[in-house]
Amino acid sequence: MTDTSDSIPATATKIEINLSRLPQLFNSLDPSPFLERDLDHDAEDYIVGSAEEAPRQHPLALVIHLPADQLPAQGLPNVPEAIHNYFAYRRDQENRRLRLLFRDGRIALLIGLGFLFCCMLLRELANSFGNDSALDIFGESMLIIGWVAMWRPLEIFLYEWVPMRRRCRVLAKLAEMPVTIQSKRIG
Repeated sequence: MTDTSDSIPATATKIEINLSRLPQLFNSLDPSPFLERDLDHDAEDYIVGSAEEAPRQHPLALVIHLPADQLPAQGLPNVPEAIHNYFAYRRDQENRRLRLLFRDGRIALLIGLGFLFCCMLLRELANSFGNDSALDIFGESMLIIGWVAMWRPLEIFLYEWVPMRRRCRVLAKLAEMPVTIQSKRIG
């Protein structure tokens, strides 16, 4: 099955792969049916890395170059569909990881706020006993420890989700990009 580059938008960022045979694209140890097969780890890294470097607003297109004698004939498995299935699966996995991260963040936030509240109560209790240096140190220590307990939820909600969300978007684009198979150019 050889697609032409007519299906590739003019503004698309092309990700090109040169292979000597089509099975190099897929994990040879994966026993799944062809349309559910995993991509080779190196091929996936190359495709995802190239997609991450592409301008975000540009569509993507994958061009697979094969020797003329290795081009798939009619009736062989649908390579574009297999690639789309793989990246849709990876997108769904990454979305699940993101949802779990936010759930863990909410739990950490509730625990952190509860702990901060308890530390603030202990600080106020220490301050109510007078103005002793040891009590001041204890009170300030409780304040610091309480805010340190908020570190993890703040890390999740301010920073950690951003690269995961970016990866979800890249994988979603890869799951829908046009895939073409072309004969290698000689020369």
